Amino acid sequence: MARETIVLLHGFTQTGRSWEPTIAALGERYRALAPDIRGHGAAAAARPVDVASVHADLLALAPERFALAGYSMGGRIALSLALSPGGRERVSRLTLVGASPGIADPDERRARRAADEALADRIEQDGIEAFAAAWSALPLFADQPPTVAQAAHAMRLAQSPAGLAAALRGLGTGVMEPLWERLPQLSIPVTLIVGERDAKFRALAERMAQSLPNAALHVIADAGHAAHLERPQAVAALL
Repeated sequence: MARETIVLLHGFTQTGRSWEPTIAALGERYRALAPDIRGHGAAAAARPVDVASVHADLLALAPERFALAGYSMGGRIALSLALSPGGRERVSRLTLVGASPGIADPDERRARRAADEALADRIEQDGIEAFAAAWSALPLFADQPPTVAQAAHAMRLAQSPAGLAAALRGLGTGVMEPLWERLPQLSIPVTLIVGERDAKFRALAERMAQSLPNAALHVIADAGHAAHLERPQAVAALL
């Protein structure tokens, strides 16, 4: 019997390699594909960096029917793909790790878009080392175990400043269409995973679960925002 394919989408500043511990924990359960999203890693120079182009990349990579999972930015992209005309009939089920459907309020979205544009400018001007240091210091990652934090920082340092800037401008929360009102349209099973310490995204996941017709919410103990990095075996078990 052929194994089901699962496509795993990384977060901003990561690459598909961030899923390697989870893939190892999955064993033979799935045929796992973890591509680099435009603006990151091996796809740093791919242009344009926008949602439609990333959707096209993923649909070209994946088989006719596949499971889909994404973390943070990758989760937003995964959700948008599952709701898109091209993905609606092909995604069998969806897993979102530390993700949200975007920013519903137009003023908040506009402010976030401006902030991301300013951050993109700083990345281009100041270089990857200054950006990586500032990003690693965000409260969102404050409680990461040292080995996880070091690996994540090393992955950021290997990124292209121009690629990350393009990703912010084309795939940032302020740019992407908010999907809150479309959640009731998603009939496939949706697994929502959040870390116990990730209060912001835990609250968002609880709101999402109320709107999704077929959702299950799981809180992973002793994990923060990047649960797949901190507790890959627990995430693999839920996948």
